Amino acid sequence: MKAFRGTVVYIPGDPRAERDALRFIEDGLLVLDEGRIVSAAPYAEPPGIEVVDYRGRLLMPGFVDAHVHSAQTDVIASPSDSLLDWLDRHTFPAEARFADAAYAREASEYFIDELLRNGTTTAAVFPSVHPESVDAFFEAADRRGLRMAAGKVMMDRHCPQAVRDEAERSYRDSQALIRRWHGRARLAYAVTPRFAPTSSERQLELAGRLLQEHAGLLLQTHLSEHEEEVRWVRELFPWAKNYLEVYARYGMLRPGALFAHCLHLESGEWDKLAAGGAAAVHCPSSNLFLGSGLFDFAAARRSGAAVGLGSDVGGGTSFSMLRTMHDAHKVARTRRVPFDALDGFYLATLGGARALGMQERIGSFQPGREADFVVLRPDATSLLARRMAQAETIEARLFLLMTLGDERAVEATYILGEMSRVSS
Repeated sequence: MKAFRGTVVYIPGDPRAERDALRFIEDGLLVLDEGRIVSAAPYAEPPGIEVVDYRGRLLMPGFVDAHVHSAQTDVIASPSDSLLDWLDRHTFPAEARFADAAYAREASEYFIDELLRNGTTTAAVFPSVHPESVDAFFEAADRRGLRMAAGKVMMDRHCPQAVRDEAERSYRDSQALIRRWHGRARLAYAVTPRFAPTSSERQLELAGRLLQEHAGLLLQTHLSEHEEEVRWVRELFPWAKNYLEVYARYGMLRPGALFAHCLHLESGEWDKLAAGGAAAVHCPSSNLFLGSGLFDFAAARRSGAAVGLGSDVGGGTSFSMLRTMHDAHKVARTRRVPFDALDGFYLATLGGARALGMQERIGSFQPGREADFVVLRPDATSLLARRMAQAETIEARLFLLMTLGDERAVEATYILGEMSRVSS
């Protein structure tokens, strides 16, 4: 057994829908056994258990990044005029490099180091079309004992040859990867068609077949990220009433489906997404960077759809979920929608876990949950320390971390109760 002393904070429910959506113990004790939470309670010296002392620090559940690209680290901060231009000029050439297994391994190790350095303990990850990229990511994640989801990108048209697969081969490669990795240790496989325009209808059909053939798979893709993309979908799928209907026809509108962005949904799409049990993933940093649009929090909340938060590296410009929360706050306020620190930390912890269907395993400090957690320093910078001295409530302290914090505020990241070590 292990015990950690510090300020214990977690959010056991959606603050916009559930009462008492904050658990806060100023001088708390987090007790673990075999990598799982036993209790989170006011401090009392535990007999026979050595206590790791983090007084003056916040102990919170590890962050969940519900949409991020392991093959795009090297295109962060690449300027472009639009989403589709950015894909052609920067993303596809970078992802082509992942055909090289040695490069894929090195890049995956660096990517996971950055996640952990920023306090992210679980993520839904897009590698590239190359099976080597998926093996490299899962090998690195498995070696560190991480709870992660990923899958081979499926893309058989409207892209360069170096990152193009073929529908039947993509299906066979995905089958092999599912057998190799899904359910192994803490890993989950996500069927991953990039987005409808780069998959033929045959490939979308086969992606849906994978979901039917294997229990417990996730589905991740992009939906209505940019108005130019939405117009393209109308041209390519004239039979569809809207973008979401394309995915629904092939069995992808379902629990465990993650639809990134959801910026330009038409009337009725939010309700249909919620009714299907799927989740939207808000990616504010990349949406602002690429000028794609502003997430409609009001519509999402009215629909009752699950919502997670994604850094969307490399369209997003930081691995830090603190900075991603900050951008989400800016988007919400621009939309004239309330958004406070509890909203942000909920999306980055339990909200993300719910989006991935992992809320019974991660995202809170409820007894029995896996002990993935982060230690946050309220005085990580001189400005944070100065402002924290004036904060009178835990909500004020969390808001300062959300708006002024970044990776410097992450003192340590724990995986199943063990401190993670970065390799780079």
